[in-house]
Amino acid sequence: MARREGKDKADRRHLATPGTLTAAHPLDIVQIDHTKADVTVVDPVTRCPLGRPTLTVAIDVNTRMVLGFHLSLEPPSLLSVALCLTHAVMDKSHWLAARGINTDWPAHGIPRAIYVDNGAEFHARAFGLACAEYQIDLRYRPPGTPRYGGHIERLIGTMMGAVHLLPGSHFSNIFERGDLDAEAEAVMTLGELETWLALEITGSYHARIHSALETTPSAAWVAQADTAKLRMPADLRQFLVDFLPSEQRVLQRDGFHLFHIRYWSDELRWLMAQETRKYTLKYDPRDLSRIFVLTEEGIIEARPADLTRPAITLWEHRAARRALREAGRRSVDEELIFRTIEAQRDLVDSAARQTKATRRHQARRAHLDPRPMIDMTPRPDAPEALPAPENKNNALKDHPGFYVEEWYDDD
Repeated sequence: MARREGKDKADRRHLATPGTLTAAHPLDIVQIDHTKADVTVVDPVTRCPLGRPTLTVAIDVNTRMVLGFHLSLEPPSLLSVALCLTHAVMDKSHWLAARGINTDWPAHGIPRAIYVDNGAEFHARAFGLACAEYQIDLRYRPPGTPRYGGHIERLIGTMMGAVHLLPGSHFSNIFERGDLDAEAEAVMTLGELETWLALEITGSYHARIHSALETTPSAAWVAQADTAKLRMPADLRQFLVDFLPSEQRVLQRDGFHLFHIRYWSDELRWLMAQETRKYTLKYDPRDLSRIFVLTEEGIIEARPADLTRPAITLWEHRAARRALREAGRRSVDEELIFRTIEAQRDLVDSAARQTKATRRHQARRAHLDPRPMIDMTPRPDAPEALPAPENKNNALKDHPGFYVEEWYDDD
């Protein structure tokens, strides 16, 4: 079979794997992975399809509890890992309440070991340093061996099986999907899908008997949580910042320069004496309106020196640079970057308005459909008029009347 269909397929079918990955206590081993959700989400305003989001999820091997997840329309990245891990570590009671979810999600705490695949985001320098900072043992599974991530792979399969019941599902293959147009059927926004996944996890998955545990994941967690010596970060914001992407920069006299933007904070004055030292700058790709400077005394939050600059994303910045390069611009400065982004935003907004105007125009023309609004064709067996009554003394009562159609609601 290895010769006919390849070694990978032969191994999946015939390779003996007697060993299992076990953990003695909760949070001893946590697995993290990504998958493309098998469902299309729509824009919350226009309800137009936006595509399939990426789900990043973390599972505790000992109790099979889902520790946390993150849903995004962006491809897998260090940011999605950071947000998923922060969600896994935090107490989720307020997070659930903000989404109107009344179920419990007791799993939280810093893992002792994280098992991941060989994705570029897991090999990022910032991820390795943050894991070391919080005494997390980072382990990579051998390339091309998905069986080493069996727990997370089975969880993802379970979650996607539930997603297949949603409108807009793509199913797992073209044979199951058939002629279904997933984008035409899609109705859920990203936020609604996030809430649905939280309900599916806390209200269904955590409450079902797990065959390997012979109890529910929730019960397994509650039974061992008191003896697990859970670790929590002293500052959750600091924890998230530590896992964000980073760059090294020297402090200039006018501040830090990152992504062609000059950042400043009055607190940076105290660091001016160390002009040759490189500082670690943390940033959130979703919002470049602030950066986080790591110092011995803590985090300094710096903003663009020009406070009139709008908040932009790293993806907008890259698109603007790409557009300027295509236009033959070799030198790029802050003013040019922001003017390009504003022009691109205006173009996108104009296109969105035109799309909505087109849909409104089509709705206004609906009455011009070739089909008549009311079918006036008489029935062949209908009489021309009702029979005249025998009493002819009253003009109103004596009138033969008119034929009246009877209309019935379809439902």
